[in-house]
Amino acid sequence: MVQPRMQILLALLAALTLFGVPAHAQDDELRYIMVTHGATTSAFWASVKGGAEQAAEEAGAELVYRAPETFDLDAMAGLLTKAIGEEPDGLIVSIPNADALAEPMQAAAEAGIPLISINSGFDVGRSLGALLHVGQGEYEAGRVAGEAMRRFAGTSALCLNHELGNVALDLRCKGFIDGFAGSVEVMPVPADPEEAGATIAERLADDEPVDVILALSATFSGEPAVDAVRALEGRIVHVGTFDVTDAILADVADGAAKFAIDQQPFLQGYLPVQFLTMLHRHGSIPVSNVSTGPRLVTQDDARMRLDKAGGEETEAGQ
Repeated sequence: MVQPRMQILLALLAALTLFGVPAHAQDDELRYIMVTHGATTSAFWASVKGGAEQAAEEAGAELVYRAPETFDLDAMAGLLTKAIGEEPDGLIVSIPNADALAEPMQAAAEAGIPLISINSGFDVGRSLGALLHVGQGEYEAGRVAGEAMRRFAGTSALCLNHELGNVALDLRCKGFIDGFAGSVEVMPVPADPEEAGATIAERLADDEPVDVILALSATFSGEPAVDAVRALEGRIVHVGTFDVTDAILADVADGAAKFAIDQQPFLQGYLPVQFLTMLHRHGSIPVSNVSTGPRLVTQDDARMRLDKAGGEETEAGQ
């Protein structure tokens, strides 16, 4: 679901692309490279890539998507350096760790390559040379999750981190700690749903006081956390998660999960491609970051989305 104001923005972008571009500009062969920390084997990053590819098709541009096979900051920095050497018309990059990516991002800016950051890095993208960032403020999103969970009167929480070294996830947990105002432990879990589920189940069996879980990914830890709580047979543990999958929407709709935080990954791919195209063909680009989240999806919202989509959702967890 796209908010009304975002629908208007998308319509304007489409109109510019289809009708407002001079014929000679339409003939320009633009090539963009997107480098992220997430492989498209994840449904979340597949949605980001899908948005970017749709925007590129509409703009008559080429879009190349690259990411390490697993979370690897050194490999990602290498991919970004390689992309700079290819001199694309624009770069789109996620920033899971500013220190690891500062050098290649600044090199891109110094080379005169227009750069837009997405997903992770809302607060640091501009300082590293990005023109703007498309995504959500991760600390703010965590705080929203904490305040939402506080209403359920939980006292002892786990914040499940599936990518150690991803500063964006650290910020989510920090925001959650401040918003929840109870006891919170940041608990590492494997970036594999089955292994994460076993880790969560083991911890719940050993730690009776835990009554709240915040997962930082619907796929990697949110769905496994819901399954682990179901297996407790009667014990109340409130579960919330970042991002949206079919299963999580159904879990929120029936009360098995309390909420999901939606950051709209399709837009994180779609908008930067359109913005770069507008820059090249019109000399115009937004002057500030564009927020695609956080959107708090509660039970009524989940039911409405399932009804409207006929149970079909395509966005998933980071």
